[in-house]
Amino acid sequence: MSARSGATLALAVALGAGAAAPASAQLPVPGSLVPASGSTAVLGSAAPGPAGPARARLPLAGRTVVVDPGHQLGNHNYPREINRPVPAGGFTKPCNTTGTSTNGGYPEATMAWRVSRLLRARLADLGARVVLTRSSNRQDRWGPCVDTRGRAGNKAGADLKISVHGDGSTAAGAHGFHVIAPTDRAGWTHDIYRSSKRLAVTTRDALRGAGVPVSTYVGSAGLDFRGDLGTLNLSNVPTVMVELGNMRNARDAHRMTTAGGRTTYARALTTAARRFLRAAG
Repeated sequence: MSARSGATLALAVALGAGAAAPASAQLPVPGSLVPASGSTAVLGSAAPGPAGPARARLPLAGRTVVVDPGHQLGNHNYPREINRPVPAGGFTKPCNTTGTSTNGGYPEATMAWRVSRLLRARLADLGARVVLTRSSNRQDRWGPCVDTRGRAGNKAGADLKISVHGDGSTAAGAHGFHVIAPTDRAGWTHDIYRSSKRLAVTTRDALRGAGVPVSTYVGSAGLDFRGDLGTLNLSNVPTVMVELGNMRNARDAHRMTTAGGRTTYARALTTAARRFLRAAG
């Protein structure tokens, strides 16, 4: 196994908006944090972004947002690596999972990657420093593990963290998005429980306002609270996990696999981050 694989994948820092690139695009240098700003963005080519005084006037200037694209396209090729136990907040869980897919085979990892890159670009255009928890979407990569994802916001000094996923329920008629926030667990999430709940409500409202249907099968009114997810439990910053829809549902799958649908998701998540940060002061 190459040292470039798995848990050693870099966090990718984006200070400017990247142009669209294939789903398999990767950052050139896994390892330490890789900065990108203006015309030197590392994902594809990018038009120079605002700098200096112009950047300082942008609404999210000085803010850091971690975006966590769920899973990794190659996880299924590395069963030993993704099944090893890692810390998850007072217990252990497997490093990662393969994720789900549409009935037509479109992977959750690819959907999450594409939405996350759109979200990254929008947030960067508003002046935010954006950190991605994985730097590629490839069959020859795996991870990072849930403990790394969970602590990513802490390491980056982030103002918030959003984890992007899709669900895979086979229940009849199951469709719609839901937003997962951590439960209140002493010693783990007590310090971020209230702020994460506010972020969850703000995210739910933004997605619903964008016309995305609310879940008919999980949680209540688009919200769910869980204490078993390392991605949430290990965070010291406000955090949510968004299941953007049920990939096994035809209408949800159409939204996830089309450019217009993914843009709708990214626009709503940008709105959520902006509203949350504005309210937080």
